[in-house]
Amino acid sequence: MSRKQQLLKRHRRNKRLALLAGLVVLVLLGVLVKGWLAPLLAVLAWVAHEAWFADHLFYDPSDDYQYNFGAQALQPGVTLTDGRLRVNDALALAGSETLILAMRVKAGWLGRFVDPVVEISAAGQVDRQAFERGANGLRYLNLSSFGAALSAGDLQLRGRHCRLVGEPRLWLWRHPELRNRRVMVIAPHADDAELAAFGLYGQADSWIVTLTAGEIEAEHYQAMGMPKAEAARLKGRLRAWDSIAVPAWAGVAQERCVQLGYFCLQLPAMQAAPDQAIGSREADLADTRLFRQYNRVQLPGDADGVPSWNNLLADLRAVLELARPEVLVMPHPAIDPHPDHICSQAAVKEALHGSSWQPELILGYANHLHDNDRWPMGDAHAGVSLPPFFDGSQVMVPCSLELTPATQVDKAMALGMMHDLQPAPPFKRRLRRWLQQCLAGRRWPPYGENEFMRKAVRRHELFWIDSPSRSKE
Repeated sequence: MSRKQQLLKRHRRNKRLALLAGLVVLVLLGVLVKGWLAPLLAVLAWVAHEAWFADHLFYDPSDDYQYNFGAQALQPGVTLTDGRLRVNDALALAGSETLILAMRVKAGWLGRFVDPVVEISAAGQVDRQAFERGANGLRYLNLSSFGAALSAGDLQLRGRHCRLVGEPRLWLWRHPELRNRRVMVIAPHADDAELAAFGLYGQADSWIVTLTAGEIEAEHYQAMGMPKAEAARLKGRLRAWDSIAVPAWAGVAQERCVQLGYFCLQLPAMQAAPDQAIGSREADLADTRLFRQYNRVQLPGDADGVPSWNNLLADLRAVLELARPEVLVMPHPAIDPHPDHICSQAAVKEALHGSSWQPELILGYANHLHDNDRWPMGDAHAGVSLPPFFDGSQVMVPCSLELTPATQVDKAMALGMMHDLQPAPPFKRRLRRWLQQCLAGRRWPPYGENEFMRKAVRRHELFWIDSPSRSKE
C-alpha cells in the first residue's frame, strides 16, 4: 500500500469515528432537548463539513514545510519592513532565475475558514499565493516572476487572513536556459504532459512520450450503454488520440508524439515480473498495438504487442536514442505518489542505463501529492508556491518557469481537449464547490469543471532538478 493510500485510509477511519461521535451527540440532543434540533444540527454540520473541512489534508497545518535546498543555491540577504521586501546587496538578474522566499505564515481566525493568501505586488503586477486554512508554519513563496522588482526594492508582500512573521530567507538559482532545447516529456497518461509542462514543451524542440493508454475507470462511456470492456477500449483509444493530437496545439508535430499503449495502473505489476505480459484490468486486452495505431514512429514493442516491462524498457531506449533529448522531464517519485508515475520514472531511469544517449538535465514534476489534494492551492492563474514537503534529508532543487497570460489560456484550452478531463464531476462535488464558493470564498475558473483547470492553469510551471548522473546509480 502506498503512503498516500495509507494516509487516505487513516483519514477515512478518523472521519467515520468523528461521524459516529457526532451521531451519538445528535441523538442525545434529540432525546434530551428538542426532537427537531437533531436534524437541524445534522444539516448544519454537513454544510460546515463540506464548506470548511472536506479538504484531503493529511498533515497538521501548523507543521513547518521541511526543505533542504543543498549547497548550490545563492542566499542573498533580505529584509521585510512595513511589507516591503528588499535585498541587502544589489542583485544582477537575467530574468530566468528561480527565487524562493521562506516565511512563517500565521493564519488569523478568519484564515481558518477562508484560504490565507500572501499577496505579492509590484509595478502593477499582483500575484496571490494561497496556503492551507489554519496555516501556522514555515512556507515557501515563489518570487520568480518578480526578480526585477525585488532588485529595485519595489516588491510588496501582504498577508490576507494571515500574517508574515519571523525573518525572511531568500534562495536564488541560475538554471540553464530551457527554451529552444531538445526536450522530452515523459507522461504516464495522456494529459500528464499538458498538466505539468505545456508551457515548457511549447517553447522548446519537444517530444512527448506517453506510457499508458489510461483506459480504466470508463464509467462515463459505460453510461452510454457500452459493456465495461468495450467502454475501456474506447476510452483508451480516445486518450491515445489525445496524447498524439493535443500537443499540436503547442506546435509539437505528430511525428514527435509517441503513445506506448501499456495499461493503466499495471506498471507496478509489470515491474515486479519483467518478462510477463500484464494485460488491462478492464479492457479485456493484452496487446498494446490497439493503442499505438496513431504513432508515426516504429518501436520494438510493435513486433508482438506484449505488455511487459522488458518491452517497455526497449521502447523507451529506442525513443531516447531517436529523439536524443537534452532535457528530460518526468514525474518526481519523492513528491508524486501515483504508482504509474513512480514506475514511469523508474522505467526511464532503467532505460537510461542501456541507452547510448544521456540527457544533460533531468526535471521532475508532480501532478499529484501525498499530503494535499488541493495543491497548488488558490485560484487559477496564481503563482505556484512550493508544495508541502517534510523530508529534510533529501535535497530538492526547484526550477520555476513563468508562463505568459496567453500561454496560460492556451494551456487551459489544451486541457479542455483532453477527454478524461471533460466529464462533469459528480453532483456531490458540484454541491460542495457551490457551498465553498458561497461560504469559503473559493473561486473556480470558467474553462471547465475539472479540478485540474484550477490547479494546472497557473503563472508558473514548477519542476525539480535531478542530476543525470543519478540515473546511472
